[in-house]
Amino acid sequence: MLEIADVNVIRAAGGVVLRKSRSGDTEIAVIHRPAYDDWTLPKGKIEPDESPEDCALREVREETGLRCELLRPLGCTAYVDRRGRDKVACYWVMGVRGGKFKAGIEVDKLLWLPVEDAVKRLSYGRDKTLLLQQDLP
Repeated sequence: MLEIADVNVIRAAGGVVLRKSRSGDTEIAVIHRPAYDDWTLPKGKIEPDESPEDCALREVREETGLRCELLRPLGCTAYVDRRGRDKVACYWVMGVRGGKFKAGIEVDKLLWLPVEDAVKRLSYGRDKTLLLQQDLP
């Protein structure tokens, strides 16, 4: 279980959602948020009395439409958000169990990309580092 202890830090959780392409290569879901015009991994704030794991699954479902399962903890990133607040986001590797992406106000695009292309597409160095430091299948 990944722990986020500091109560003064905004706590978030999300997923590195994997699937196999038709050729058998691993692909990662990356999302575009029009409000920020960025490409990132699905994540969001942990609600009071919500576990990080439950938050990660909920946020991925809300932002991508995909129902997923947790495969393993991946790691956490710490950063200062656009409003100057300290934030920690913890991620889990996830597999898709069902669902379908539908564009919305928060997220208007979802791309399935090989790891190296996902790293190039992502807007934030912390997301890129998270993927590069892992041994993703």
